[in-house]
Amino acid sequence: MKIDLTDTTSSKINAALMDARRAGGSTAAGMVLTLVIVTDEGSAYDALKAANDASREHPSRTLAVIKRAGRSPRARAETKLDAEILAGTDAGSGETVILRMHGELVAHAQSVVLPLLLPDAPVVVWWPENAPQHPAQDPLGAIAQRRITDAVTAESPVGQLAQRAASYTPGDTDLAWTRITGWRSMLAAALDQRPVEITSAVVEGESYNPSVELLGLWLTTRLHIPVERVVTGGPGITSVTLRTKGGDIVLDRPDGLMGTLSMPGAPDRQVALKRRETSELIAEELRRLDPDDIYAAAVRTPVERLREPAAETASHAPVIEAAVAAPARVTAKVSAKAPDPAKKAVAKKAPAKRATKKAGS
Repeated sequence: MKIDLTDTTSSKINAALMDARRAGGSTAAGMVLTLVIVTDEGSAYDALKAANDASREHPSRTLAVIKRAGRSPRARAETKLDAEILAGTDAGSGETVILRMHGELVAHAQSVVLPLLLPDAPVVVWWPENAPQHPAQDPLGAIAQRRITDAVTAESPVGQLAQRAASYTPGDTDLAWTRITGWRSMLAAALDQRPVEITSAVVEGESYNPSVELLGLWLTTRLHIPVERVVTGGPGITSVTLRTKGGDIVLDRPDGLMGTLSMPGAPDRQVALKRRETSELIAEELRRLDPDDIYAAAVRTPVERLREPAAETASHAPVIEAAVAAPARVTAKVSAKAPDPAKKAVAKKAPAKRATKKAGS
């Protein structure tokens, strides 16, 4: 079912939602959260498709906020709200409201969104692109328990990590972090099977990919070891090597589909490491609404930015420095408790380059 409302109000939208629910034969909401998507017309279709797919696992009310301020003074003076309501099969397992705000209403989006939130239900805000510098201080971000950004869509994806570290507030997360869940799980499982002393690590992946950097930072914070960063052609992360005195533990995925786990004294094993769609990433983030302390520790770790390949004179790639001057060699599992994160991340700005891929790492 689709309902179009022109020059409307939040109360009229709520009434239309109730009418749509009754027409579908149910007066109960049955939804577990409100997902607010702050986007533009160009990205709205893909974001809504991902949210609808994720709603099959997490029935939710999805509010898509599209701000259209207008280009001329006359257009900016025309303040109005248009809404498009999708219910039933058109909205996955929940309800979808597309809010198009015009004129001065753009600066007061929270006043429109607040009356449309599900009562006594968590609120999650997702910026598919153009996330604010301080998500928790954004008027819409301030009403949410969880705030989701995506560094890969920034002009400088790797440099965006420094901004995420400086503005981190409990409840923040980034899809660049969600994309490495499979890698972290496989590496943790490998060390659970073979608890050995890890002396160093090598993370290989394409340039300007924040997920590659976050994986290296995670290994640094968890194992207190130096991590070498090698640039490859991708896609995404291509290989991780954990160096031990008894041989290397290697997780290799050259094609973005299947990975190979190699361990000393054991046959190679094929593992599933397919690059995931945005809907799967959002569904994972909606499974837990508490602060992610492991992400906080990783993103706040200082990192030396990559040099351009032409500027490298050594035969090896630059090293991601640990926060300590001389990292001790420890026998540890990746699943050990994270140390307290640093108060502030210090990072150099990476060369600006727009990301062209949004697929998972």
